[in-house]
Amino acid sequence: MPACPLKVIMASNQQKLLFVYNADSGLFNTITDIAHKIISPKTYACHLCELTHGYFKVRESWVKFLQQLDLDCEFLHRDELFAQYGIEGKALPVIYLKQGDNLVIWMTKETIEQFDRIEELIAFMQKKLNEL
Repeated sequence: MPACPLKVIMASNQQKLLFVYNADSGLFNTITDIAHKIISPKTYACHLCELTHGYFKVRESWVKFLQQLDLDCEFLHRDELFAQYGIEGKALPVIYLKQGDNLVIWMTKETIEQFDRIEELIAFMQKKLNEL
């Protein structure tokens, strides 16, 4: 997965969305992920990355959507999730809602994998956010 220029997007709300990619951090892993997405996209393990990133950068529609949210957003890889929160063995990718010290799964891997286009994910997220 290409490096995300949006490591943390800050807003004014106390809640936070925590996006966890099914990939590990680091330059080697990023290069490997790009190659995997190009050579064998059907077997790429992170659908969240497929939706939100092209081969080399974050999709502009995703960036615009995230910037208009009234929630903090944090983006982690699976190894960073373990390092920062001690969580491992969960089906990834996943989106958590963090409220204080509590992490609640907000969108499961199965839900994320239902979407074929970034616009579908954004529409679904907007609907869910309106319910918060």
